[in-house]
Amino acid sequence: MPKKAGMEAWKKKRRQEYLEKREYRYYIFCEGQQTEPLYFTGFKHLIEDNPIYRDMVLIEIEPCQAETMRVIGMAERYAKKNKIQKGQIWCVYDKDSFPASDFNGVADRAERLNQENPERQYHAAWSNECIEFWFLLHFAYYTSNNHRTEYIHFLNDKFRELGLGKYQKNMKDIFDILMTKGNPKLALRYAKRIMKEGQGKTPTEIAPGTRVYALVEELAKYLPENIRDTFR
Repeated sequence: MPKKAGMEAWKKKRRQEYLEKREYRYYIFCEGQQTEPLYFTGFKHLIEDNPIYRDMVLIEIEPCQAETMRVIGMAERYAKKNKIQKGQIWCVYDKDSFPASDFNGVADRAERLNQENPERQYHAAWSNECIEFWFLLHFAYYTSNNHRTEYIHFLNDKFRELGLGKYQKNMKDIFDILMTKGNPKLALRYAKRIMKEGQGKTPTEIAPGTRVYALVEELAKYLPENIRDTFR
């Protein structure tokens, strides 16, 4: 037992040293188990392969299999358990059919938490009504407030047109597809335009809309320069 306890203490010390070396820290909590984590893992791999930033940037991605307020609740518990005092904590979640009070509540909760520690900031990267709306913006400016099935139908048609077959959730290469076949620069521009037009409204009232672009814009800063250019 003492030997095992010693090993655990050593691992904990090494992890702390690893964290302290990273100046920029991102903790991404995803509502979904695969679709969102797979997408953001694309950024993580490219940043870790970038010799300029790989020793400066920490990106941890946590699939939650939970919705709206439960996502930020899990993020809070994780931060407390791991004594996270510095970094950006992002909650990635969809509106779907959840109550407006819960959907809007994440951003409200984040604002309250951010008053506790200016070096540890929570952010709401919501999509109304689903992450597929963010994916769709890589191909077109779209403002119709439709059910998520319509967004998936649009992606199906676009993917077939590009010779990629049918769009499916949990696609392992979704990041590469959107980056090479879509237009991340336009997606950012379209998402910002929609948010600007919805200024003063609650997340529920901005339909369709997404703040995933804000997290993408943050992570894109650390990509290799030739790839970063596709986002700006």
